[in-house]
Amino acid sequence: MDYVLLKNLIKEMNLEEVYLSDDADKVKINTTEISRPGLQMAGYYQKFVPDRVQIIGSAEWHYLRDMDDDMRYRSLDKFLSYPIPVVVVARNHDVFPELLELARKHGRTVLRGKKSTSMLINDLVINLGLWMAPAVTMHGVMLDVFGIGVLITGKSGVGKSETALDLITRGCRLVADDMVEIMRVEDTLRGTCPELIRYFLEIRGVGILDIERLYGVGAVKQFDYIDMVVELEAWEKGKEYDRMGLEEDTIEILGINLPKVTIPVKPGRNIAMIVEVAAKNNRQKRLGYNAAKELDERVKRSIEDRKKAHSTGSKPD
Repeated sequence: MDYVLLKNLIKEMNLEEVYLSDDADKVKINTTEISRPGLQMAGYYQKFVPDRVQIIGSAEWHYLRDMDDDMRYRSLDKFLSYPIPVVVVARNHDVFPELLELARKHGRTVLRGKKSTSMLINDLVINLGLWMAPAVTMHGVMLDVFGIGVLITGKSGVGKSETALDLITRGCRLVADDMVEIMRVEDTLRGTCPELIRYFLEIRGVGILDIERLYGVGAVKQFDYIDMVVELEAWEKGKEYDRMGLEEDTIEILGINLPKVTIPVKPGRNIAMIVEVAAKNNRQKRLGYNAAKELDERVKRSIEDRKKAHSTGSKPD
């Protein structure tokens, strides 16, 4: 979504409603940038961007407090005449009577927060960034597999949820089943579950399971960052499957390439254990160690040693 409704921001941030404009429910915030209008209070408007959330921090508040009443009125009158979406007073400072009067005059919403200016700005940037991040919904299951965010995909009925349940009994944590909401946050992908079905898992033949109630809060997680994708597919006789892992497959989601592992499913294979090992192997690769490449190098060195020994007539070690 490329905007955030002001009413949702107020609800999420738990901000005090000092004055709500008549159109507050319809006001849209279109940027994650935040402004502290100290220069505007002093009369400089050449580089002013009015469509941002405007924060009156401690410095701006004290500057306004030290003005005489007439100057403060004129300064705020000009400031609020611009089409700003909202003014937020930080540190629970008192709201100047002039600010309240002029907010009514120009139809501007005024809110107040208890946190320090820097913490308030940080929270606003994070929340606005999440709401306005590019997003997509994918069919699959997502888990935290011992610190690795794993998105499990595959056709319906291949065993994604059953694999997830097995992993949960091993100590992994469920993030989402069936529908995974993915959003891009800078250069990472953040996965979560729609609130309506959060922490529920469907197992064919059993029904719907509430994982949080069955296994406790330690078995679930509200969101996680996706580190890899595991695709489950029915085993196809005659199909060549990767046995070494020298060539790494990837998948693109919202412009970001993630490592992808394809696991063939057939009776007798412990898929949950394989997914767990794949996740731990992925972590080793991220730390700089690749078992497949290490074995390949050893084999190459062994062949070279044998060639040298053959040419000199000596026995290889």
